Amino acid sequence: MPKKSKKASTISDQLKQQILSSEKSRYEIAKESGVSEAALSRFISGERSLKLTSVDRICKVLGLELS
Repeated sequence: MPKKSKKASTISDQLKQQILSSEKSRYEIAKESGVSEAALSRFISGERSLKLTSVDRICKVLGLELS
């Protein structure tokens, strides 16, 4: 029987993890990215998704890029 491969994380999952492990607070990330702190919190809790432009701004604040 073949082993099941582990499901790859989504970009959203990876971004949430980066936000949670950042040295910056959610407040700082929100302020620097221009994304409201409420929207950021709802994204992290899974209640809402983010627009791609918001993802781009958060990634810039955290120094992330897709590769």
